[in-house]
Amino acid sequence: MKSIQDEIKQTRPFRTLEEEAAVSLARTAAVMNNAFLELVKPYGLTPTLYNVLRILRGAGERGLCRFEVRDRLIAPEPDVTRLLDRLERAGHVTRERDQVNRRQVKARITSSGLDLLDRLEEPLRAFHEQHLGHVGKDRLSALIDALAATRAGS
Repeated sequence: MKSIQDEIKQTRPFRTLEEEAAVSLARTAAVMNNAFLELVKPYGLTPTLYNVLRILRGAGERGLCRFEVRDRLIAPEPDVTRLLDRLERAGHVTRERDQVNRRQVKARITSSGLDLLDRLEEPLRAFHEQHLGHVGKDRLSALIDALAATRAGS
């Protein structure tokens, strides 16, 4: 197993352990994100579009307005309207004005969007197994805890 320093061909040592951890985290996120992009691309998705579909699936029939979707995204995205436009054009999402608050437009996942998520279920299980299965449950649990502590300190 290569160190992050070897992997990025860095010749100088990191100044601090925190710096090394931050670079390692950023590199790991980039590697995982690129591999995930390649997985979802044949389905006409990006990682962010996939995330929006999962959010809307979780919302169920009540749907969500774009601000609620934005607040639940894994990575901040300033233009959720554009994402919803793309998913609506693909037939994976519908939008309609809320009957109670006419200023809000609710987005809901369609049966096409649900079918797409169903088709991705097995490839995603295999993706996670390939990229994280070798780490082991104890180390994954420790990683999850360490990442939560990192986010809490931000």
